[in-house]
Formats: sequence, C-alpha cells, structure tokens
Amino acid sequence: MAHRYLLDAGQSLRSGQQVSLLGAEARHAATVGRISVGEVTSLGDGLGNVAGARVSMVSAKEVVLEVLDVHTEALPVPEIWLVQALAKGDRDERAIQACTELGVDRVIPWASSRSISVWKGDKAESGVERWQRIVTEASKQSLRSWIPLVDSVATTAHLVDLCATNTAVVLEPTAPSRLMDFLPLDDRPIMVIVGPEGGISPEELGVLSDAGAGSYRLGQPVLRTSTAGPAALAVLSGVLGRW
Repeated sequence: MAHRYLLDAGQSLRSGQQVSLLGAEARHAATVGRISVGEVTSLGDGLGNVAGARVSMVSAKEVVLEVLDVHTEALPVPEIWLVQALAKGDRDERAIQACTELGVDRVIPWASSRSISVWKGDKAESGVERWQRIVTEASKQSLRSWIPLVDSVATTAHLVDLCATNTAVVLEPTAPSRLMDFLPLDDRPIMVIVGPEGGISPEELGVLSDAGAGSYRLGQPVLRTSTAGPAALAVLSGVLGRW
C-alpha cells in the first residue's frame, strides 16, 4: 500500500538534498513499510510540499533519502473545517479520522453543553495531542500534502466568535434546508458544526443562529456523531467540486 512519510519539523524539501526519517517514523518505514535501499517513496512536510525520494540507507533508527522532485499543493478554497463535539467512547475520534481522510482542512474540538466527555486541564492538552496524532496518521495514510491542525478545545462562546469570520454550517436533522443545496457566498472557510450524541441543545442552536450560522440537514436518517461529519464532508466535497 502507498504511504507518505513525514519529515521532522525543521527539515525542508529541496531537490538533490539528503533528508532523514528519525525515531518512530524511521521505525515504521523500516519495520512496517519494509522500505529498502534504492526504493523510491513519497515524502511530505505536512505544509503542502511533497516529493519523490530515493532511499539510500535504512536502519531502525534512521532512514536516509535523496530528494528527487518537489512540488507544492495549495490549500483548497474555500477550506472546510470540522467542529466536532466531544463524544463518549471513541466516536469523536472515528469522526475526525474519517473526515481527515475525506479532506477536512482544520479540526476544532467542541465542549458542547451536552458533551458527556469533559476535557479540562491536563486532559484537554492530552486530548488535543491525541487528536493531532490521529489526524496526522490519517493524513499520511491518505497521502495528503497538508496535515490539518487540531485547535485547542473550543467553547460555544468561541464558536460564536468564529462565526463572525467564517461560514458556519450547523448539522441539524430537523432543519428545513438540505446540505446538498448549500452554496457558499464567498471564499471564507466553511465551518461544519457537529453536535454530540443527543444533538445540539436548543439554547446552543439559538446562540449559533443569532451569530449567523445556518442549519442544514443531511437526509432522512439521523446519523451518529461519528458519521455525521464524514457524511457532510462528502456532500460538501461534491458541492464545491473537490470530487
């Protein structure tokens, strides 16, 4: 299976230079990917730059490669952001993994009023780090050139602030408008807001609506929080011509 390896921060991609995979990335390439000397593989820096590279040395601690061709991919316009409410079990993690594979450009954890999972203090920091690892691995697996950033945990008040500078789309099963009929009015990022199990509270729906967010439904079936975001990403990718 094709795979894209990620350079450590601080290394740049330039044709003709040698770069190294280190630590866990080197171990994965050597033991799981079974990469070998002379093989040509794909490298990325997570910032839109990708390259073909030929392997010149392999060990469990370091893999050295010669960069061949480099090209840069721009972020799509408009970007699609996922605001994923914290959910019980691993449902929120499954959502962000699938959305990353489907092309989401930024991920924002949301501490909604109905979220059973609570991130505070050290748990908030470790939760964001875990989500970033999930997003990074999903990006490499799906050969993405840009790795989405996972923000710090947002409150509803923070989402209200974001509504002022972005196009906010709230997924709500009872909304009269279909997401299939959504058309952006400008190039501002589209912020898809997904509630937890049990849905978004009426109070939060009202606050977000007052801030300018529009409510849209996906279809007749009511989806779980783990599938609503990925379904919305698929619909918007078609609407925006990404697919």
